[in-house]
Amino acid sequence: MTAKLKTSGELVPILKKLRRSGKKVVFTNGCFDLLHSGHVRYLREAKAAGDVLIIGLNSDRSVRGLKGPGRPLVPEGERAELLAALEMVDYVVIFDRPTPRELIAAIAPDILVKGGDWKRDRIAGADEVEAAGGRVLIVPLVPGRSTSRLLEKIVEGARSRVEI
Repeated sequence: MTAKLKTSGELVPILKKLRRSGKKVVFTNGCFDLLHSGHVRYLREAKAAGDVLIIGLNSDRSVRGLKGPGRPLVPEGERAELLAALEMVDYVVIFDRPTPRELIAAIAPDILVKGGDWKRDRIAGADEVEAAGGRVLIVPLVPGRSTSRLLEKIVEGARSRVEI
């Protein structure tokens, strides 16, 4: 698929080498079901916080558990491919758990980034990152830009065409 798609086992030695050369590792995670400009702006800001940006991508099974049986709309392989195509993304790793806590513990990022819809005490892996000397960065959301809002607009548009 792409050289940017890795397993956690593949990432650990890569990150050790990058850290030895002084690089700061940034980690964020999410479903990224329908990629939109809010995601791109968020990922740019995440990348600006360090040198190497890793995205933990929820697997299809994980997304269904979080969002319901109708999701994801886009299969994990395609979501990973789209994310890997972005210039600010260095690595993508798919995880199959409800939260990325174990992945975060394995990767041990210097900076953990989440969107402004998350409160610090609800961010999986935040305690582990801070205990290891890292920090948590909460990035404000782009108003009006979300997958849920995009889905609402698609449904509204489909309904209006049917009513004509």
